[in-house]
Amino acid sequence: MHITNLLSQYFGKFAKKEFPRPIQELINGSYTKFMKLDLKEFKSSKHYKSLNELFTRDLIIKREIDSSKDIFISPTDSLITECGKLKNDTALQIKGMEYSVEELLTYYCRDNFSKVENGDFMNFYLSPKDYHRYHAPVDFKLKKLIHIPGKLYPVNLKYLNKEVELFVQNERVVLECEKDGKIFYMVFVGALNVGQMVFEFEPRVETNKDTKEIKVYTYENIEISKADCLGYFKMGSTVVMIWEKDFVVLEDLLNKNVKFGQKIAKY
Repeated sequence: MHITNLLSQYFGKFAKKEFPRPIQELINGSYTKFMKLDLKEFKSSKHYKSLNELFTRDLIIKREIDSSKDIFISPTDSLITECGKLKNDTALQIKGMEYSVEELLTYYCRDNFSKVENGDFMNFYLSPKDYHRYHAPVDFKLKKLIHIPGKLYPVNLKYLNKEVELFVQNERVVLECEKDGKIFYMVFVGALNVGQMVFEFEPRVETNKDTKEIKVYTYENIEISKADCLGYFKMGSTVVMIWEKDFVVLEDLLNKNVKFGQKIAKY
């Protein structure tokens, strides 16, 4: 097991522990203050029984969602660290640092490699202070889920600038999605201190375990509606979206913060 996975497991055990109420309120309050969490749309920090509950907090105020059928919305609250056109099958994790989409998605998505060549991509970085749940960006049919074990390097800007093919090295979960006969992918990338990535529709997925086996789940009848909650990170991490060629026109969002529900692309 890589040291990043081991450290993340230890942190995960601390984060899920429910301390006596006064101690837990102190932990939650300190974290909220240190990370400058904005809790206007959430319960106050004292209501959460563990750090994990605080990290994975749900909205108590309903967001405005662009319900237009030809609009993709942001699946997360995050910073767009890169976006644009793929060069053949190459995407950027950050300016000057490239990775192969085929390696990111793995052999199990081979049937669609030719479709995504020269397509579009967008990287969403969730910091530890962000809302950690991820949502459906559009109505879609879920075709496949691939869980790929790996390392858990940090995915902040410092590491993106120095660690070659970081997204390909890290543990990740790939969703293969179909919309109106076209394919797009959502890739959920694990990171240091992300004890778990949870998918509410697939309880068999267990991340940050001592295993090297890739697991693939295929589906026939799972249809997901725009804005539905897909799951959550336990701590911040990254989502990569990849669309097949000539599917979408991306909004100009490079280096901008986005909110779940905000328009990111039109098709």
